[in-house]
Amino acid sequence: MSTEWNAGYVTDVNYTFGYYGELNPLRCRLPLLMIGRHAPRIENACELGFGQGLSVSIHAAAQPGVNWYGTDFNPSQAAFASEMVRLSGAEAKLYDEAFSEFCGRQDLPDFDFIGLHGIWTWISDSNRGVLVDFIRRKLRPGGVLYISYNTLPGWSASAPLRHLMKRHADVMGSPGQGIIAQTDAALGFIDQFLALEPGYAKANPGAVERLKQIKGQDRKYLAHEYMNRDWNPMYFADIENWLSEAKVGFASSAHTLDNLYELNMTPAQTEFMRGVPDISLRETVRDYCVNQQFRRDYWIRGVRALVGHEQIAALREERVVLTVGKADLPTKVRGVLGEAGLLDNIYQPIYELLLDHKPHTVLELETHLASKGVPFSQLSSALNILFGLGVVQPAAPAQDYSKAKARCLAFNKAIARRSLSVGDIVYFASPVTGGGVQAQRFSQLFWLGKQNGGKTAADWAGFAWSVLKGQNQNIIKDGATLQGDDNLTELTSQAEAWGEKTLPIWTALGI
Repeated sequence: MSTEWNAGYVTDVNYTFGYYGELNPLRCRLPLLMIGRHAPRIENACELGFGQGLSVSIHAAAQPGVNWYGTDFNPSQAAFASEMVRLSGAEAKLYDEAFSEFCGRQDLPDFDFIGLHGIWTWISDSNRGVLVDFIRRKLRPGGVLYISYNTLPGWSASAPLRHLMKRHADVMGSPGQGIIAQTDAALGFIDQFLALEPGYAKANPGAVERLKQIKGQDRKYLAHEYMNRDWNPMYFADIENWLSEAKVGFASSAHTLDNLYELNMTPAQTEFMRGVPDISLRETVRDYCVNQQFRRDYWIRGVRALVGHEQIAALREERVVLTVGKADLPTKVRGVLGEAGLLDNIYQPIYELLLDHKPHTVLELETHLASKGVPFSQLSSALNILFGLGVVQPAAPAQDYSKAKARCLAFNKAIARRSLSVGDIVYFASPVTGGGVQAQRFSQLFWLGKQNGGKTAADWAGFAWSVLKGQNQNIIKDGATLQGDDNLTELTSQAEAWGEKTLPIWTALGI
């Protein structure tokens, strides 16, 4: 494995095709407005270290009003992302340059949004310095930085497992073995070792269970998560110290459920934390209370608070859309401490209005709920929860919808054609949300069958079965491999459910 251009980062295997909604700059508005922070208009956006680039290519296709830039130093991943952008008919300037090269370009605009998903944990201090300098120079005043990273104290008990995995690979692995084989060998070694009940395992009884969880994860993900040369989980204050030079201040967790103390901490813990006046120490205390392992945060260059009437007026203009069907509407929400029920008198009126799956303003929701005796404060709290659960998404603002829809259609066809062979990308692009919507392989095949003229569930299932049969693939159901026409029967059942539950939502979302 070459060390000249990869800076110690795993390049033997490409990263997984993940989509991360927090990298959608349109998504940051609602969480920021809910906590009383000004949310900028997004014209120029940048993703640093975009991996396979599924997020950035979806956002480029679904957001005609946003100019996208980005880099990932792995050329095969940058090539895939660029090809997806090209196939959609969108425009985005994506490069395969190292951070030092990309961040030094003279042809980049100032950005309203910069996103870094995960990469902060796996890069060197010198590269962190490059990124901080880039944010300082290129993030506009009022602009948003999204950054996610592995966090302490949550990783304290598991970090030794990662060290042992990497050390075993460094000492016992060979270059020709390949990173996946090295990862498997390291896991087997640690499994044998923990069975000997070392003092570490006795002092950290969760280590054995954690190893079981690790062994069940995708090997490509594990290689990128655990086997890079640089790996440095950080406390919140460490991140704050780094980012202070970029003149950004902490605004909010991008995972809005994190902001709901009553779901995640005891009343005594909440009271204690709220008595801490310093925001940095308060966030650190919160991380200790929930044993946080991974943070997803919004930072702003020039945090600007909205006074009461400004906040409510801005919130009322926001549009939201329901992205699940009636059968999947949540009745509970889970936090660190357990589950809490969602009160029918608050949530049912929200569902009543949103079940047409059309965008509605918060003002429309407020008016509808007011007639049911539900005040704005309870609506705001409910939206916070539904947003955190992922069942309600912000709707894109006024834009060239026809252009966005055409781009998303071309993008989705390209993804669906890939599903004819493999099912490794499970997201489509929506012009309504400006982001990704989950789409499993069979759903993609049914959709493609419909695009090819299929009218009924039998047509869509027949198309999917012709694809699978042509590749000698069979469906596995309840652990058993189906044979012959049993596959078609199962596909027909799934196609009927897809047509009844999923298709109407996709249609409303412009897919």
